[in-house]
Amino acid sequence: VDVASQGESVAEARDNLAEALALFFETAPAGEISRRLHGEVYVTQIEIAVG
Repeated sequence: VDVASQGESVAEARDNLAEALALFFETAPAGEISRRLHGEVYVTQIEIAVG
């Protein structure tokens, strides 16, 4: 699902994400959940130069 979160630390962001996901699955209608499920997930890191 396309749910995002943030926090002051990685641990806090992870906890906030878990809470956001739990609330989503508890309250979203089945059709909404189905529309947001994706068969493929891509995760990557990039490095950029600033300045």
